[in-house]
Amino acid sequence: MKKLLALTSTLAFCSAGMAYANDGLIEDMNDPNQWAIQTGDYKNQRYSKLDSINKENVGDLQVAWTMSTGVLRGHEGSPLVIGDTMYLHTPFPNIVYALDLTDGGKIKWKYEPKQDPDVIPVMCCDTVNRGVAYAEGKVFLHQADTTVVALDAETGEVVWSKVNGDPSKGETNTATVLPVKDKIIVGISGGEFGVRGHVTAYNIETGEQEWRAYSMGPDSDILMDPENTTHLGEPVGADSGTNTWEGDQWQIGGGTTWGWYAADMDENLFYYGTGNPSTWNPAQRPGDNRWSMTIMARDIDTGMAKWVYQMTPHDEWDYDGVNEMILTEQEIDGEERKLLTHFDRNGIAYTMDRVSGELLVAEKYDPAVNWTTGVDMDPDSDTYGRPEVVAQYSTEQNGEDVNSTGICPAALGTKDQQPAAYSPDTQTFYVPTNHVCMDYEPFRVAYAAGQPYVGATLAMYPAPDSHGGMGNFIAWDNINGEIKWSIPEQFSVWSGALATAGGVVFYGTLEGYLKAIDAETGDELYSFKTPSGIIGNVMTYTSEGKQYVGILSGVGGWAGIGLAAGLTNPNDGLGAVGGYAALSDYTALGGQLTVFTLPD
Repeated sequence: MKKLLALTSTLAFCSAGMAYANDGLIEDMNDPNQWAIQTGDYKNQRYSKLDSINKENVGDLQVAWTMSTGVLRGHEGSPLVIGDTMYLHTPFPNIVYALDLTDGGKIKWKYEPKQDPDVIPVMCCDTVNRGVAYAEGKVFLHQADTTVVALDAETGEVVWSKVNGDPSKGETNTATVLPVKDKIIVGISGGEFGVRGHVTAYNIETGEQEWRAYSMGPDSDILMDPENTTHLGEPVGADSGTNTWEGDQWQIGGGTTWGWYAADMDENLFYYGTGNPSTWNPAQRPGDNRWSMTIMARDIDTGMAKWVYQMTPHDEWDYDGVNEMILTEQEIDGEERKLLTHFDRNGIAYTMDRVSGELLVAEKYDPAVNWTTGVDMDPDSDTYGRPEVVAQYSTEQNGEDVNSTGICPAALGTKDQQPAAYSPDTQTFYVPTNHVCMDYEPFRVAYAAGQPYVGATLAMYPAPDSHGGMGNFIAWDNINGEIKWSIPEQFSVWSGALATAGGVVFYGTLEGYLKAIDAETGDELYSFKTPSGIIGNVMTYTSEGKQYVGILSGVGGWAGIGLAAGLTNPNDGLGAVGGYAALSDYTALGGQLTVFTLPD
């Protein structure tokens, strides 16, 4: 027995060693003095153990230095800091800068890809990019034209590049990539052009493609095992990626994968969500449209799906499921569980067991949400896990060429891609949200490769009978499924949050304010208006012994597309232009990094 136990322990140790092949990046992520990945860590918690800036002194913050990026469009994502070097990115044309933090931010190198500007009109909702990644001495950029580039972190020279999609068909990119083990995992954008979503693994060293998993299609394409891949504990069965589609509609089915990715190295799984089915007119695609609108848990090495959960079957409102999965270890009913929490565009916050895919909590995280009465949580029910749709707000039931009014949330969701943060100190999630409703009129549309395949006209406006604004910043209890406190904002909060061990939570506003609030109470502790609206994500690091907080400002994204692209028709920008028309009274185009610190 002792020999068997010893052998088992040795195998477990070897397995763990293999799982942590990219231990350099893991060490960097575990060092709070650096910001080594866009999401803070593999768990997507966006939490920093730094506490030199804390709730007692954060009110004394001042600007330490700034840098113009040279680009005037929406600046999402954040810089990375590895050692004494900061890696800074821009929206299209996707410039990457390496800055020397020991020499006043001197530019060590600059990479400026030469991309065809014809990709710009194919990008759905601004020319944003959510940042670079770092691993194994390389900086990884996924360009708008879908070229994945590995750059030497010291020199900026191209080590390898691969083309991940075809912009002529509508495939583009807005997302960062996930470096994990010996792979770079890459998604794709273009759901509004009728592309078929996929995730792809490329080898970190060589750039060779190792596997690709589509969101819908035959089992061999979607990398699902009919008997062993589960949905709410039951096998998905054969042909699950085609049998809820009519004919070959799945070939242009959407389900794009442009959100954030998380990983559990011990389970050897990574997690992400798939986007809306194509077209936005639900009458043209009868059925559940699997596996759009789905949380995926896949094996890192093979891409094979372990479990899936479709949140919004047969989506009728463009409620993409791409928002981040945040991984935690918390106690439920006296037992510590490995959890996954996801704030979906559909207005429901889900808490799941990330190992088994068991659904534990599903509650609205904005009281304005009205398209559903809630999710069926009875495991013995035929509709277990499905949301109950309110007929009044069903664009399918109301029919084509009928304007369904007063639907909450709007298509941009109660939260879009702007990432939430989690503090293990307070066991609370801090969530930037949209408080926006819409009118939605679907119409018949024909598919043509490379042309918009939307099929709906939208109008957006603040949620009625509320505070009059279009956003809230909330604290969320994922175990009990309830809001702890809420801060109203005039516009949607399109900035990613940051929680710190100093008891401070940071976020930005579309008017351009960086705000610091008390993690326990939500009281505002500091505010500073940057030169342009903030849709970037707050990050923190240390340099030469001092803690700094950095944020990109540059208004844009879906909420700011009218201002960013000079659009004036209220229905343009997929309905956002009219809803956010007043934004131009508060901010203007920009592209700047602002870095804050405490005075000496």
